[in-house]
Amino acid sequence: MKAEKVYLVGFMGAGKTTVARALARRLGWRPADIDELIERREHQTVSELFTRRGEAYFRSVERAVLLEQIGSPHTVVATGGGTFVDPHNRALINSDGASVWLDVPLESLVARVPAGGRRPLAADRGEFERLYLSRRTAYEQAHLRIDAGRGSVDAIVEQLVDWLET
Repeated sequence: MKAEKVYLVGFMGAGKTTVARALARRLGWRPADIDELIERREHQTVSELFTRRGEAYFRSVERAVLLEQIGSPHTVVATGGGTFVDPHNRALINSDGASVWLDVPLESLVARVPAGGRRPLAADRGEFERLYLSRRTAYEQAHLRIDAGRGSVDAIVEQLVDWLET
């Protein structure tokens, strides 16, 4: 698929930020990370924003940051775990570039994402699993699904480069 922009979507801990940086480096493009851009804009961590302002506020800032990415070619965007779940965001992403779902099994995500870490939606493991299962339907609407549970970052990047060149 020929595309001038790639959006990486998937659950928290799927490796979107790591793969975005590696793919951008490989393509000579600019990496962008929605959560990092939110934190820079708000001068707070995602966790602090959730605690102090709530999820609704966070999602409104997330949409504003996403809108700033629209139309910027040669960018690899690492979205937040919930960004692609919103139908409006999903439509924007799918019309602006190629969306790629980094699909990682739940067991691997549980091992990667600490319950007491910087991700507020990971604190309750039962809710974590429910959230994972509920978001898969949205992720399935990405242009490409990559099994990112076992392969190395380099292997994932090569698979993406091959796909982008077809």
